[in-house]
Amino acid sequence: MVELPVTTDYQPSTTNRIMGKRRSGRELAFRLLFQIDVGGGTPSEVFDTARIASEATPEVWHFAVNLARGVWENRAEIDPYIERFAAGWTLERMANADRNLLRLAMYEMLHREDIPPSVSINEAVELAKRYSTAESAKFINGILGSFSRERNAC
Repeated sequence: MVELPVTTDYQPSTTNRIMGKRRSGRELAFRLLFQIDVGGGTPSEVFDTARIASEATPEVWHFAVNLARGVWENRAEIDPYIERFAAGWTLERMANADRNLLRLAMYEMLHREDIPPSVSINEAVELAKRYSTAESAKFINGILGSFSRERNAC
């Protein structure tokens, strides 16, 4: 067996660093949205309070707040899509985590051309596995997949 040399100066590729920052930012955005939605604070109050406790880098924080603010300001556009594609489910009946993950991913798909839809879907599914259930991950994947296919058909 050949042993690989051990190096201490490994630096992930620029793509991996960006994806890692975006993944961290997306998770933080989800947590901010959850707090706004469930905790009832205004976005500004939640952002101010969370920033004090957050260890996020300025770049991650900026990405997260921009996503969370964009989602919250565009709920009137996003929520009807969720209800339409989540046949038989109202927003109120959905788990809080699922509702906010769907909002986040749909916002990205509708308003963030710099994020491929497949990335938005995959990240929402992975966050669902972490913050909700395996069934929620399937539920979210189905809704977002249907939404993406319809958008691509237009």
